[in-house]
Amino acid sequence: MLPTHGRFPYHPWPGRPTWSWPGGAKLALYIGVNLEHFAFGEGLGAELAPGGPQPDVLNYAWRDYGNRVGAWRLIALLEELSLPCTVLLNSAMYDHAPELVAAHRARGDEIAGHGRTNSERQSVLAEAEERRLIAEATAAITAREGRPPRGWLSPWIAESHRTPDLLREAGYLYTLNWCMDDMPVWMATRAGRLLAIPYPQEANDIPAIVARKDGAEQFAAMLVEDARERLDQVKDGIPQVMGIALHPYIVGQPYRLRALRRALQAILERREEIWVTTAGGILDHCLSLPEGSIPT
Repeated sequence: MLPTHGRFPYHPWPGRPTWSWPGGAKLALYIGVNLEHFAFGEGLGAELAPGGPQPDVLNYAWRDYGNRVGAWRLIALLEELSLPCTVLLNSAMYDHAPELVAAHRARGDEIAGHGRTNSERQSVLAEAEERRLIAEATAAITAREGRPPRGWLSPWIAESHRTPDLLREAGYLYTLNWCMDDMPVWMATRAGRLLAIPYPQEANDIPAIVARKDGAEQFAAMLVEDARERLDQVKDGIPQVMGIALHPYIVGQPYRLRALRRALQAILERREEIWVTTAGGILDHCLSLPEGSIPT
């Protein structure tokens, strides 16, 4: 027998319960905006070009462009299109760019936990250290936002064997770490159920643009085709979640932002068929459904 995580069993797609999102929609769409801060001269970080010896000024400055410029342009685009988002927040952003977090707060965007900084991974930590990382990030968000975050995305989507347990014990109700399905799935933890909401690893600018080197137009076309295909697929009655994961230092570059605008406009031409929401909104609807509606 192969080792297994033991969090949920296999569920084939055919034959799943058919139900609807609010308004009768079969497709829920949310946008995850990653607001991240990185240590200077050490630690992890995405690279525009192969990094040299530390301090790696080229890549550090490229990433910080997202917080100084790109994220503000992305907010303007979200406003233009009347789109909410779920902010996946490194708690270090409260010290680095508090005005940016405040701007999302003023929009009413959901704030979800995304660790302290993307310069570190929680998967390599001992249990007590990982618990402290989650607690520190949670406390910072709770203090500034007036309520604790309900969802979590690990920096680099890095988990230890204990992460789901620690998240549920810390009061989290959903995780975005698992990308194994197009529907939410209940995960077992030692403290009760945790909802795994689909978070994209394809409709995501890091794997697409940084890893695969897709161009702006290719990434934009991927988003449009993903939405169109899903809208055809949900005619089988089984609801789906489509997430779009964005990083301001990538899509906040002007030429990429222009392509992203066209893609979102094309998707929203069919807005009457789509429930545009947040990850937290998906959680709330799932909590309202009869038992057995969500794979568990």
